[in-house]
Amino acid sequence: MAAPLLILCASLLFAVMGLCIKLASAHYATAEIVFYRGLVGAIFIAGMTLLRGGTLRTRLIAQHGKRSLTGVCALGLWFHALAGLPLATAMTLNYMSSVWMAALLVGSALLLGRGRHVDARLVAAVLAGFAGVVLVLKPTLSREQLGFGVAGLVSGMLAASAYLQVQALGRAGEPEYRIVFYFSLGGMAAGALAMAFTSVHAHSARGLLLLAAIGLLATVAQMMMTRAYAIGRTLSNASLQYSGIVFSCVLGVLVFGDPLTPGALAGIALIIAAGLAATWLRSRPAQDAPAAPAATAQSR
Repeated sequence: MAAPLLILCASLLFAVMGLCIKLASAHYATAEIVFYRGLVGAIFIAGMTLLRGGTLRTRLIAQHGKRSLTGVCALGLWFHALAGLPLATAMTLNYMSSVWMAALLVGSALLLGRGRHVDARLVAAVLAGFAGVVLVLKPTLSREQLGFGVAGLVSGMLAASAYLQVQALGRAGEPEYRIVFYFSLGGMAAGALAMAFTSVHAHSARGLLLLAAIGLLATVAQMMMTRAYAIGRTLSNASLQYSGIVFSCVLGVLVFGDPLTPGALAGIALIIAAGLAATWLRSRPAQDAPAAPAATAQSR
């Protein structure tokens, strides 16, 4: 499959996964969903690796541990946000990772006394992204949903950090399937630990189907997204990846009857534009070269 089609398919799968998570949250706690998402993903990757004759052995256990910790925290917060927010809102907040990465670059430059070297357009993209967040959250969230909104924002910030750690692992020679495998193991461990302090729910046929779907959709979408970024162009891939927000909007309206106010739609459009601008400004020197997968894919 060509890179654009891979990106579109992966974005659709991620949106459907978000729908399944929201449905599953009525039956399971966040910790349980994180655990079973990791379990299904680990089994899938282990089986695929065995069939391909690869290996899951690694010398970078510490690096995988750090990446898994950050990614699983982002994952858990995003799952929590999905349980209490409209589907499109939670998905949009998670896609803020590109804006957060730009904010980290600007912030680090200012701290190091290099503010005069910061591209003003990058600063404008960051400010536009946060303005979009205000538009998305203000018309759609009640006071009771504020905590879910904060969780969604923090999940995007942690996803940006996880992306940087994935880049480091890639430069160290770790293949993508191995990174996803240890991330899945981290999800299993964190979910099991949290389940020891929360209630564990009985399974039903509907619940098991949702859990299996979440794990499979996430793993297949990750692999498709990774392949697309390996063979495609960074900016065009990033542009198409935001189709996941559009898919989520449609699914949210059709399945849950989520309202889409003009202000919320304007905020979503502003966040997409800011994310694309930030991606372009950060990748200008090599925007036609293959790049690592996007942070939003890697944290799911």
